[in-house]
Amino acid sequence: MQSFLVSTTVVGLAEIGDKTQLLSLVLAARYKKPIPIVLGVFVATVLNHAGSGALGAWLASVVSPNIMNWAVVASFALMAVWILIPDKLDDADAIATKRAMGVFLTTALTFFVAEMGDKTQIVTIALAARFHEFFGVVAGTTLGMMLANVPVIYLGNRFSDRLPAQAVHIVAAIIFVVLGGFALRTALYPVAHPMF
Repeated sequence: MQSFLVSTTVVGLAEIGDKTQLLSLVLAARYKKPIPIVLGVFVATVLNHAGSGALGAWLASVVSPNIMNWAVVASFALMAVWILIPDKLDDADAIATKRAMGVFLTTALTFFVAEMGDKTQIVTIALAARFHEFFGVVAGTTLGMMLANVPVIYLGNRFSDRLPAQAVHIVAAIIFVVLGGFALRTALYPVAHPMF
């Protein structure tokens, strides 16, 4: 349950102002069909984060616990800094494919590609490696993505303009620092503190 709650919170905050959230806004403004857009975002997120969670869980099983602990410490420290750098939506990300794929397929494909190498994908790998858990992390990160994107899809500019994105990013960075601190404690004292 802890992995689910931490994953939901961290990814939900990390997604605020992220390029994939901006992509959700662009798709909502372009197509004005929220249900297929929400479903496309959900499918793309589940597929992307399932792969990321599997990679993180696999890394935790093949890399020595000591090395994995230090890798997790480093990833949380890097994420704390990276989250403070605002994302910009590239034209390639914003423009959906012109083929007649339909709103759902266009959203799923575009969102999946935009999520590759994104902050939330990296966080999913790190959390799955940290917690040695696949399902709780993937369910949590997917819920976090949906909590951040669905309001943007339905409410558009009115909602996104009112979010204090910088404050949310600072809170997310603090959470990453705290998680990094717990991971550091585990790296320094692996027997005494095997988990948070």
